[in-house]
Amino acid sequence: MLTAQANVKSRLKSRTAWSRSILRYDLPASLVVFLVALPLSLGIAVASGAPVLAGLIAAIVGGLVVGALGGSPLQVSGPAAGLTVIVADLVGRFGWKVTCAITVGAGVLQVLLGLSRVARAALAISPVVVHAMLAGIGITITLQQLLVLLGGRSASSAWENLANLPEGLIESHGAEPILGILVIIIMLAWRSVTGPLGRIPGPLVAIAGATVLSLVFSLEVRRITLDGSLLDAVQLPALPDGKWTAAFVGVITVALIASVESLLSAVSVDRMHTGRRTDFNRELIGQGTANVASGLLGGLPVTGVIVRSATNVNAGAKSRASAFLHGVWFLLFALPFAGLVQQIPTAALAGLLITVGVQLIKMIHIETAWRSGDLIVYVVTVAGVVFLNLLHGVLIGLVLAMALTGWRVIRMKITAVGNGDEWLVTVTGACTFLALPRLTNVLARIPAGTHVTLAIKTTYIDHAAEQAIEDWLRQHCVTGGTVLVPSESESTAGAGDPCGTCASARLG
Repeated sequence: MLTAQANVKSRLKSRTAWSRSILRYDLPASLVVFLVALPLSLGIAVASGAPVLAGLIAAIVGGLVVGALGGSPLQVSGPAAGLTVIVADLVGRFGWKVTCAITVGAGVLQVLLGLSRVARAALAISPVVVHAMLAGIGITITLQQLLVLLGGRSASSAWENLANLPEGLIESHGAEPILGILVIIIMLAWRSVTGPLGRIPGPLVAIAGATVLSLVFSLEVRRITLDGSLLDAVQLPALPDGKWTAAFVGVITVALIASVESLLSAVSVDRMHTGRRTDFNRELIGQGTANVASGLLGGLPVTGVIVRSATNVNAGAKSRASAFLHGVWFLLFALPFAGLVQQIPTAALAGLLITVGVQLIKMIHIETAWRSGDLIVYVVTVAGVVFLNLLHGVLIGLVLAMALTGWRVIRMKITAVGNGDEWLVTVTGACTFLALPRLTNVLARIPAGTHVTLAIKTTYIDHAAEQAIEDWLRQHCVTGGTVLVPSESESTAGAGDPCGTCASARLG
């Protein structure tokens, strides 16, 4: 009896502590994330060519569904800039209702991938291709929205937007360019604001400021238009009328890109906190379920979003309750106040999206690609995403990355330079079984009984190559030779080590 009472008290105490944690940490964090995500959700819907309220529907679903079912404790999901180019292409080819059906199909595929427990396989994609994909999306969004900022209308391809840019610059007039540039300046300047004022999200300040300015001075600018209320925006998807192959490719594209973006974002979020790690398969199931729900309700595709997630962590969130509550705030805002969105100038959202697009191009990623010798992969992938389409650009980048890796393996270098009884053997590059003929041929030329310095500077060495070197080392020592294997700071095998045991340990 006493034990049962103690258990009840322990549970009540635990629930009380959990409730206090939500009120103290997750509730304030959810409000901050909501304020950051609100203008971004609207802007992404506009850039995607989708109904504006589709962005709010996706934000609500991303918060409520992924917040409840996802496997990442602090990641926040919603409409993402990474899928803007894909969705815009699908809307142009199939229309909005069929695009919603493609979103549903992509969600089902994500759930199946999560249930098959292959989520971690998405993390094996070359990072340089992912970085280049995001940069290409950023450039595409920037080119598209520059024309909107200048008072014009964006075209469907990057080629057209680039070709129309000079004319747009010449014909730009009125208040729209001023409002767009003002939003960009405010967002960039707001990063340096500190204190209580700095806690207000920059995107919200920029959009609200530009909107108020346009209303106070009665500026003649284009504004966002809504087709009815949020409930009117909820609509069932429609199946494609033909073009089934293209629709199927769209399902696979949305599913793969959304999954990769969500999982990579989850990895980044895990590095920002010390709490529970992400269950990747559960996260993929949560993302897929959210996409099924969002597509059925007429919303944009949903992914994990690093901007919102980083904001969530920095705002002090401690559990998934923050992501769920941010979806609640979207729901409470969208039902009675969605009409306020119609006061926002489109040029202001264009300025917001240009800033977001430019931020997707990170100099550190370019520097990393340069240092690792992968710059050609980065450039080709970016060009493919911008001037072909996202799927073709990523596929070209992956093929090129694999070809470059194979070329490096083939170009593995092994040299042996002798000076009397002293030999220096250097192995560099990626040493795999493909290099065994050259490796064994060079080692066989070294005379027995000599002293060999074996400098291994490989980026990778597989078991077959490692075993071949150890077999030669052992044979060389048995025949009276000695081997020195230097490490970065000192030798790991001395000249008097005829058995080569230290060298074997170095290779293993």
